[in-house]
Amino acid sequence: MKKFFKEFGEFISKGNVLDLAVGVIIGAAFKDIVTSLTDNVINPLLNLFGKADVGAVLVINEKCQINYGAFITAIINFIIMAFVVFCIVKSVKSAEKMKNKLKEKVSKKEEKEEAPTTKICPFCKSEIAIDATRCPHCTSELDK
Repeated sequence: MKKFFKEFGEFISKGNVLDLAVGVIIGAAFKDIVTSLTDNVINPLLNLFGKADVGAVLVINEKCQINYGAFITAIINFIIMAFVVFCIVKSVKSAEKMKNKLKEKVSKKEEKEEAPTTKICPFCKSEIAIDATRCPHCTSELDK
């Protein structure tokens, strides 16, 4: 049982869990906004164009009523939410790509900026300091 709680504690302490919790809370709040948009803006606009009564109920008998207007509203809500999630995922992926490209550019720039600190002796082919005037290995005089 201790191992279970230890694993659970490690899981909770990861940043992904907090990100997920924030996402769920924001998603729930955004759902209310989308529902309000559909109920108060889109449905009345659809009703202007004719007999598109999205609040309609088909009554078969007293015990059986089909509320197809609510079903249409739910489909519109789903499409709006799916589009928003798609846009968010797309923008996050684009931001990650830009971030990776920027990191690559910075690392390449750092590599280019590093000046050489050594050179090769033309006589003995040993590696020597860049500002050496005489090779410490073969004692040859070097050009500056």
